[in-house]
Amino acid sequence: MADGEQPRNAGSRNVSDAPDARGAQDAPGDVTDAQESDAARRRRRAQFLRELHEAKQLRDRVQPRRARAARMRQQMRMRTFRW
Repeated sequence: MADGEQPRNAGSRNVSDAPDARGAQDAPGDVTDAQESDAARRRRRAQFLRELHEAKQLRDRVQPRRARAARMRQQMRMRTFRW
């Protein structure tokens, strides 16, 4: 081994070092953590959808021909859709 070089398995974790996933769910504070994480997930999703919508509007503004063609294709799809 050269100077400053670490052994290959130095970064690997032992299985006994990993937290037990089943034991973490049984803790009393995890119910509130799950609700908070669910709320955080919804906030992140809403933010992502807002940014996606904004990006689509920007793309439509800077590429009007492509946007018009996409609208025409969508209209054709809706006209030929069968119930």
